[in-house]
Amino acid sequence: MGKPTGFLEFERSERKYAPADERTKHYKEFVVPPTESESKIQAARCMDCGIPFCHTGCPVNNQIPDWNDLVYNDDWQEASIDLHSTNNFPEVTGRVCPAPCEAACTLNIDDTPVTIKSIECAIVDRAFAEGWIKPQPPEKKTGGKVAIVGSGPAGMAAAQQLARSGHDVHVYEKNARPGGLMVYGIPDFKMEKNIIARRVKQLEAEGVTFHCNVNVGVDIDATQLQKDYDAVLLAMGSEKAFDFFAHAPGRELDGIHFAMDFLPQQNRRVADESIPNSVHQISAKDKHVVVIGGGDTGSDCIGTSFRQGAKSVTQLEIMPRPPEKENKAMTWPHWPMKLRVSTSQAEGADTLYSVSTTGFSGEDGKVKKLDYVQVDNKLQPIEGSAACLDADLVLLAMGFSGPIEEGALQQLGLGSVPRGRFKGVDSNEDNYKLPGKNNLFAAGDVRRGQSLVVWAIREGRQAARAIDLHLMGTTVLPR
Repeated sequence: MGKPTGFLEFERSERKYAPADERTKHYKEFVVPPTESESKIQAARCMDCGIPFCHTGCPVNNQIPDWNDLVYNDDWQEASIDLHSTNNFPEVTGRVCPAPCEAACTLNIDDTPVTIKSIECAIVDRAFAEGWIKPQPPEKKTGGKVAIVGSGPAGMAAAQQLARSGHDVHVYEKNARPGGLMVYGIPDFKMEKNIIARRVKQLEAEGVTFHCNVNVGVDIDATQLQKDYDAVLLAMGSEKAFDFFAHAPGRELDGIHFAMDFLPQQNRRVADESIPNSVHQISAKDKHVVVIGGGDTGSDCIGTSFRQGAKSVTQLEIMPRPPEKENKAMTWPHWPMKLRVSTSQAEGADTLYSVSTTGFSGEDGKVKKLDYVQVDNKLQPIEGSAACLDADLVLLAMGFSGPIEEGALQQLGLGSVPRGRFKGVDSNEDNYKLPGKNNLFAAGDVRRGQSLVVWAIREGRQAARAIDLHLMGTTVLPR
C-alpha cells in the first residue's frame, strides 16, 4: 500500500498550525492544510503490513490502505469514492476525530503512524473543491416514511443512507440549524460551520426534509410521530451533564456553568444567531477561568475562553498526569494512554493533574475562588494538600450522564440508564430497534452513551440499515 519502502524513506509529518498568538484573535480554523505533494509523501508511508489494524481501530472501518494507495498514485477522485463508501462525513472526522486509526497503525509501534487523519481531510476537501461530491437522490421511492429526532452525526448519517434508499426522511431538530453538536458544541476554530451547511444542502437535494426549531416532546408529541411515520429513529444525543458538585459548598454562586451552556453561546455569536434574552450570557473576558475536566469538551472551553479575552485559564484533571510515552507492550494496537497536549492547551492554559474540587467561595453572590485538594493514585485526598485558585468563571466539563429523560423519552415510556443505554436494549449492533416498541429505533450517544463523532456516524449508518430491513424486508445498505 502506498510505496512499499515509503515508511523507510519518509518521516511522519503532520499538519501545521498558525501561531497561538495569531489564532486566538479569531474563531476561524487555524490548521494549515498539507500540499498535494505532502499528502502523497505521507500516503506513501502506508506499508504492506499484512494485517491493517487501522481498519478495526476506525469505528466506521475506513478502507485506509486502499485510499492511501490511491492518493499516492494520484487517483484522488477514486480515493474520495472509496472514503465515502464507509464514512458519510469524512470532512468532520478529518477535523475533529481523535484518530483511533492512527493509534492502531502498525507504524505506531515506534510512534510514527501514518498521518491518516490529515490525508482523509485532504481527500474530502479536494473532492469538494473539484466538484466531485454531488447529491445522490434515489432512482425510485419506496413509499416508506421515516422520522429522525436529532440532526447530529448519527441522525444525519442515518438520514442520508435512508434517503438514498428511497425513503421519505424527515429530520426534527430543536435548534435553528441542523448539525447537533457539530454545529452547537464544536467551536468554529476546530470546524467552521460552512462544513456542515454544505452537507445539509446535499442531504436536502437527496430528499431529506429538515424541520428546525422543533423540539420533539415539547413542540410535537413524540407518540404522534410514531403514528405518523413508518419508523422513528431517536438520535438526540446524550445531553444531561454530570454535576459532581451539586452539593458542594458555593455551588449556587453565579459564574459556575456547564460547558454546554457556555460553548453553544459563542457558536451562536459567530453565526450571528440570536441568543434569547432569557438565557444568562456567559463570557470569559477579563476573568480567571477554571475548567474542570480534561477531555475534548474541556479543551474546547479553554480555546473559547482565550478567544474571549480571559485573564488566565486553568484546567483541573482528577486523574494522574499520563506518561510521556505509552507502554507499547500493554497498549498496542489499542488506544494508548499517554500525555497529549491539545491545541487549546498549547495556547497558554495551566493544567493541574490529580486535583479534586472541594467547593467554591465568592463575594456578592459571584464565585471568586475554587477550593481543591490533591489526590493520590486511588483518587483519595492527600492530607495537608488543600489549596485554592482565583476563579471568576468555572466551567464544568466532566462529561454527560445520559439523555434528557423529560419530553420525548418520557412520552414514549422509555427509561434510560447511566451513560445513555436504554433498559432492555440488545447490545447486538445489528439490532437498533427498541424492544417492544414496534417502529422505534435509537442510534448514537442516546443509545450507546457519550462517545466520539465517528462512533455516532457508524451508529447512524447501521441504524439506517436496520430501519431499511424493517421496512422492506431486505436491504443493500452496508453495515
